[in-house]
Amino acid sequence: MQSEVMFAGFGGQGIMLIGKILAHAAMEEGYEVAWIPSYGPEMRGGTAYCMVVIGDQPIGSPIIKNPSHLVAMNRPSLQKFVSTIKSGGVVMINSSLIPDDVQRNDVDVLKLPVVEIATDTGSSKAANIVALAAFVARSKLVPLETLKRCIEEEFQSRPKLIPLNMKAMEAGVAAANK
Repeated sequence: MQSEVMFAGFGGQGIMLIGKILAHAAMEEGYEVAWIPSYGPEMRGGTAYCMVVIGDQPIGSPIIKNPSHLVAMNRPSLQKFVSTIKSGGVVMINSSLIPDDVQRNDVDVLKLPVVEIATDTGSSKAANIVALAAFVARSKLVPLETLKRCIEEEFQSRPKLIPLNMKAMEAGVAAANK
């Protein structure tokens, strides 16, 4: 089994962070993992995406042209990558910034207003955690308990942020399961 997840958006949305957290959770579950970040020429506001490859065997190449899944946090990312997703994959769309619908019926589309959900939990800055949790709840790539532990570990150095991110995770899972 091998799954590839493309996380895409613009700089400042926490794209690299959620890719890193998923990679960590997959490693905790004993999978082989590759995490490949890619940045546009700008830091904040420029294109940012990363690929997380998860497998139960050694990963031959972390460079993937057709990933299994997509988490699109902005419109240009959805437009650029949605056609590359394998049939049967999950496409998570941040409807707070993406009004478009996916014109494919061979993928599982999960469209959620993650910015509004995050704002309701205490901060719009947690939109990436909402999106990650919703994606994991739908894709079931790793157990939610493992994801929770990895999010807590990621924010250990900033313990004040742990409750907010736990609320964001719970909200993302709840939204995905509606």
